[in-house]
Amino acid sequence: MKSINLKIGLFTAFFFTVVFTGIAQEETNETPPEKNEIKLNIGYVIAGLPEVTYERYLTDETAIGVSVAFSIEENIDYNFIAVPYFRFYFGKKNNAGFFVEGNAGLFSEEYIHYGDFHPDYGYNNASIESKFGLGLGMAVGGKFITKKGWIAELVGGLGRNFSNTEVLSEVYPRLGISIGKRF
Repeated sequence: MKSINLKIGLFTAFFFTVVFTGIAQEETNETPPEKNEIKLNIGYVIAGLPEVTYERYLTDETAIGVSVAFSIEENIDYNFIAVPYFRFYFGKKNNAGFFVEGNAGLFSEEYIHYGDFHPDYGYNNASIESKFGLGLGMAVGGKFITKKGWIAELVGGLGRNFSNTEVLSEVYPRLGISIGKRF
């Protein structure tokens, strides 16, 4: 239990350090355009799979980013998820409003390896093992931003796993209710 609390504490400290470092930078006469964003997926934190996302704007309508999540609960099959993505925004504000996302997913998932089958005793030597999955996916969502650069975001989609599908899920989720800061 202590290691889970330590992980949550370190994760939270890292998130707010990055957010407030961006806020605390010295202001000059010319304000450079805000092209970076960091977000915390509140939905996954509640589920025991905290996810942090970094996004960089390429133009007023496009961005690239990466979301990384680690399991802190034992009852979650996913150990690790990394999702790099490309987004195209359709909103009136720069990099905000409705968006469409193409992504790739790399994840580690636990599964039960049953071992050998014996006709009288069934499976023996069952164990929990982990394997990596890799796939491609799509998502849609909406991003809302305040004048001060605070962000709320909703995203939903799925990806198709192309590796180790004999023991891993054939799809991976792309879900999020995130808050963050543009800097």
